[in-house]
Amino acid sequence: MRATILDGTALAQIVQAELRAAIAHRRERGYAPPGLAAVLVGANPASEWYVNAKRRDCERVGIESSLHRLPADASQAQLLELIGRLNADPRVDGILVQLPLPPHFDELTILRAIDPTKDVDGFHPENVGLLATGHPRFVPCTPLGVWRLLTHYQVPLRGAAVVVVGRSNIVGKPLATLLMQKPTRDNPYGGDATVTVCHSATRDLPTLCRQADIVIVAIGQAHFLTADMVKPGVVVVDVGINKLAGQSQPVGDADYHGLQALAAAITPVPGGVGPMTRAMLLANTVQAANARSGGG
Repeated sequence: MRATILDGTALAQIVQAELRAAIAHRRERGYAPPGLAAVLVGANPASEWYVNAKRRDCERVGIESSLHRLPADASQAQLLELIGRLNADPRVDGILVQLPLPPHFDELTILRAIDPTKDVDGFHPENVGLLATGHPRFVPCTPLGVWRLLTHYQVPLRGAAVVVVGRSNIVGKPLATLLMQKPTRDNPYGGDATVTVCHSATRDLPTLCRQADIVIVAIGQAHFLTADMVKPGVVVVDVGINKLAGQSQPVGDADYHGLQALAAAITPVPGGVGPMTRAMLLANTVQAANARSGGG
């Protein structure tokens, strides 16, 4: 058996085509294109790459993107003032503050300052609460991208045993919340799965992973998940992106080559979850624009 590749690059292109058509329809009806404002503080190379990639994605589908830069030594008051201006700007439907911020910023204060109706990352506490209660306004981009990948490739979720390795606010927690919820009219993304969240204090992690139908690993540790930690026929979703010395391409948190012969399906790195995360940012921005203007 050789694993089915859950190709995020190919699916992201499908999503982009859908969004491009939706935005064209929106403009035909006299509505302005959606607007996404990205805020970049400092000159972190990884953040620069992500922001530039997101701007290219916006261009492909017809979203108006703008980049707002602040130096690494900018004050928190300066960043909050910029966010306030973007909140008030009617041309801006979505605001993205690229994380991580320099250490002198309080990230929670910054995220709380974003208008929740423009929080297309889904990190504002109001949006986190709406997701937790089964009425999401915006689903965070990586969890939503994982859900789209699994459902597109018809991976059964209802009743499945899912192990999420990692409990971050960006991936682990919201993804577990999403997958365990019952699908409803307000929340069609619910997975109806049985979800176990594992982390650094989990006892006997391999045993828990071997019981899972789906293992999602998001801890930022290269090649952490190995073939001896899962059962045959498992579906592996690798959210990790790790740079190793001497290698030009990033690697994931899963041992991709070691798992291919055992897993039923697996996401590659790169080309799996990453493209879908960016595609879901575009989708959330279009959703925000339609909610604000009624142009959907």
